Amino acid sequence: MSSNELSVELTAPNGTKYTQPTGLFINNEFVKSKAGEKITSINPTDESEIASVYAAGAEDVDIAVAAAREAFKTWRDIVPTERGGLMLKLADLVDAHSKTLATIETWDNGKPYSVALNEDIGEVAATLRYYAGFADKLHGQTIDVGPAKLAYTIREPLGVCAQIIPWNYPLAMAAWKLGPALACGNTVVLKSAEQTPLSILYFATLVKEAGFPPGVVNLLNGYGKDAGAALAGHMGVDKIAFTGSTATARTIVKAAAVNLKNITLETGGKSPLLVFDDADLEQAAKWAHVGIMSNQGQVCSATSRVLVQEGCYDKFVALFKDTIKNANKIGDPFSDDTFQGPQVTKAQYDRVISYIDSGKSEGATLAMGGTAHKNVGGGKGFFIDPTIFTDVKASMKIYQEEVFGPFVVVASFKTEDEAVEKANDTTYGLGSAVFTQDIAKAHRVARKIEAGMVWVNSSNDSDYRIPFGGVKQSGIGRELGEAGLAAYTNAKAVHVNLGTRL
Repeated sequence: MSSNELSVELTAPNGTKYTQPTGLFINNEFVKSKAGEKITSINPTDESEIASVYAAGAEDVDIAVAAAREAFKTWRDIVPTERGGLMLKLADLVDAHSKTLATIETWDNGKPYSVALNEDIGEVAATLRYYAGFADKLHGQTIDVGPAKLAYTIREPLGVCAQIIPWNYPLAMAAWKLGPALACGNTVVLKSAEQTPLSILYFATLVKEAGFPPGVVNLLNGYGKDAGAALAGHMGVDKIAFTGSTATARTIVKAAAVNLKNITLETGGKSPLLVFDDADLEQAAKWAHVGIMSNQGQVCSATSRVLVQEGCYDKFVALFKDTIKNANKIGDPFSDDTFQGPQVTKAQYDRVISYIDSGKSEGATLAMGGTAHKNVGGGKGFFIDPTIFTDVKASMKIYQEEVFGPFVVVASFKTEDEAVEKANDTTYGLGSAVFTQDIAKAHRVARKIEAGMVWVNSSNDSDYRIPFGGVKQSGIGRELGEAGLAAYTNAKAVHVNLGTRL
């Protein structure tokens, strides 16, 4: 490993050699933080240090916001088709550098390389292309109110947008936010999660190579308590978009109130998956596995509460356990056959273990797992066996609280009404899933579940063309799809008097 002040030459565990930027990306240049504080990225597979990068403080945030404000003066007036063209170039560069980007995500985050390459990075490019296509299709309206007035609306960008992304899908979450913001003519200051600081900096090099003007996209690393708080309360920021925990979202809302920022929040979840007696149980078991164990269970919309009708409860649980045993291979995330890698950090590992202890103490039945997994490498790394608790009651902590790991609770219900009541017995409302072969029942239950998304006979097969978001304490607003554009424009009404005289 060799380094200079703003980059380091690294060789990843899969042999990939690349230059890792370590600075803050402001005005299309990498710079040191003013205070010189750094964040060290830890490889969750073996607990070794990968690299240290500069961490932004309030002064750095001020500089980045000023750069974005200055760039907004011209970026907003660039021909929309040209904006879209730059986004398409960026998507092409993501494709060209996909193996390096996936390598960094896997090394930094712990997710399987096959997932990072074939799913996450592909989604980044696809999302950018999707919104690039909207750049010159954001139309206002003319509104007929009679011959004495011409009335029309203009969809205008908001201005400087602060975006705070989580650690579970670093680049994908960045694309979800950058895509609509840039297409609509906004400029951005984006802060990545301190747990996964590396991939966004390599992505920054592609932003510059694509030809984006300085200041349009500014990418920072930093701690939430410092850089995140500074962005949320900054008077020069017009909008903040955040993905992360509900607890952090509350602090952001309070800070953003200082200038009544436009807000989009995508927060926590405890999403239910309902299995009715008439369901295809094998398919239900396979989708339930994908719905909770994908990405090491670190998915905000994970269907982590499985509710099963009494008539098929025992059969489903047996199928569910068999599916996990056969499909959920834990191992080195760079191995082709690995399904589950390590949890992202020691703190997240400890959090999951604490919920396992809670489930045992509250009297739930530990049906599977419940232990650390030490059979990878030399026993290091933040690995946890996939864990199932059955006979779980609604009053239990493990039923109500988001765990964010390979951890699922299973409970039973008698009737459709009871299933809906149990599904809605949560402060969250992000995702949900319904398994039944009765199409009328599927539609009926989908309407009654209090959630932003309902999957029928599947789980968590989201799509960048379809709105994503929740209700209750799972968030405000929507990302993805055409609906994701609404969060990044204002509708200005123009009244032209054509004949009314006083």
